[in-house]
Amino acid sequence: MADFGFAKVDESAKQALVNEVFSKVAERYDQMNDLMSGGLHRLWKDDLITWLNPPRGARSFDVLDVAGGTGDIAFRIARKGGTGTNVTVADISPEMVAEGKKRAFAERLTGKCRFTVGNAEMLGFPDGSFDAYTIAFGIRNVTSIENALDEAYRVLRPGGRFLCLEFSSVAVPGLEQVYEAYSFSVIPAVGKVVTGDGQPYRYLVESIRQFPNQATFAGMIENAGFDRVQFRNLSGGIVAMHSGWKI
Repeated sequence: MADFGFAKVDESAKQALVNEVFSKVAERYDQMNDLMSGGLHRLWKDDLITWLNPPRGARSFDVLDVAGGTGDIAFRIARKGGTGTNVTVADISPEMVAEGKKRAFAERLTGKCRFTVGNAEMLGFPDGSFDAYTIAFGIRNVTSIENALDEAYRVLRPGGRFLCLEFSSVAVPGLEQVYEAYSFSVIPAVGKVVTGDGQPYRYLVESIRQFPNQATFAGMIENAGFDRVQFRNLSGGIVAMHSGWKI
């Protein structure tokens, strides 16, 4: 059983629940991220891309962005990287992928970003296909984090890098209580006003509570085979970035 806050959900049913959640919020997902985080998610994502540091020149640099949804991470990578940087987005939600494709066309990035429907635990790419693997606010929603990490390791080339941005465990005394109260009262209420349904956002908040803390998740990344694993806290540990290398 997977434990989602106040609700117990069979792992066999988790993927269906996740699919339902994101199909409901796809068109307003980015708007909701702004409202839920006060715009901070944009700074967190910028920090992730800065740490990735895609090459600026013509050297080939292939990135897989998993759970990339509407393209927020992919577009940042494409803009910061040089002419040799290309991003493939894989997301399990067809609705999110469709939204990403529309945004890529509108922002004239279809030449550097392609969108595919795919499961993080069963990626449809050959071994050693990518130079970097990114996942932002998505790994906590997979059925098996271990399987997703194994797949990340498999599709990376030797010397490739894994980077994850995810909600984590607050590390500042007193902030945790304030953050939890905000999460369980304000976020679902805002979600209901904007999208007409607060329940998907209650799921998203509850899923955060169940995600491993920074050190535990770093250990899981190491167990998947990655080397030089480290993490950086952002906003007092509300979110954390984890990095690992396939050596």
